Amino acid sequence: MQIITLTTDMGLHDHYVASLKGTILTLTPEARIVDISHTVKPFNISEAAYYISSCFRDFPKGTVHVIGVDSEPIVNFGGTDGSFPSILLFEGHYFIANDNGFFGAFIQENTPEGFWQIDDVLSNPRLFLFPTKSMLIPAACRILKGEDVSTFASPAPKFKKAFSITAVVEVNLIKGNVIHIDSYGNLIINVSRELFDRFGKDTPFTIYFRKRDYYIDRISTTYNEVSEGEKVAIFNENNLLEIAINRGANGSGGGAEKLFGVHLGDVIRIEFTPQGSKTTIDSLF
Repeated sequence: MQIITLTTDMGLHDHYVASLKGTILTLTPEARIVDISHTVKPFNISEAAYYISSCFRDFPKGTVHVIGVDSEPIVNFGGTDGSFPSILLFEGHYFIANDNGFFGAFIQENTPEGFWQIDDVLSNPRLFLFPTKSMLIPAACRILKGEDVSTFASPAPKFKKAFSITAVVEVNLIKGNVIHIDSYGNLIINVSRELFDRFGKDTPFTIYFRKRDYYIDRISTTYNEVSEGEKVAIFNENNLLEIAINRGANGSGGGAEKLFGVHLGDVIRIEFTPQGSKTTIDSLF
């Protein structure tokens, strides 16, 4: 099965995505093309990494994922380190992107099975005009056809690291951040179930957001465990904390983003009160 996924910041208004798909079908007519998203905010590699990490395991191993976000290479531009079209192998999947920090944001502290820089693309200036189409797609199609990566790419020692916002852990406190707001207006927080459970599954807690204007003090299993229109906190399919409004959505009564006035990057506080502690963290001061 020859599956290739596309994630770009190109939008759907122009011809760019169609051009990518036409090129794939010309080079590999048997390919099955799946769109992950073409509405990544321009040049936002962190958002692209979030989309990919949220769904790549749903595809069969051997799938090739092309990430066309900020894809133009940099070759010693302004004296800075370059960024080159590259291939990463992780959990049996291939990821092809410009090494602009995407790989670091995606893989974080995990270790890949392989990392290569694509050969013979930087010497042709015309390829820079549409690098996702001219550099990344041909490499992806060669993998789909069964070619060994080492025949057209060279092993590279490392990929660029990326600054990723991580949750801060203090005594009886987790300070997370909103890392994504989906189309429903639901808030995705960079707090995993594993991190949350370190404080004890039965430890009382309160989740505060928008500078304590709103709070939730229980985790639900599903949205419908609360009444329609009520705020709810769950751990989603990717085991990340999510704050939502049951059956609320932007444009239809309002999702959590609109109703709570919360934005990307905002701090979400989770305060735990273990047995024998003070009633709240604030009461200690």
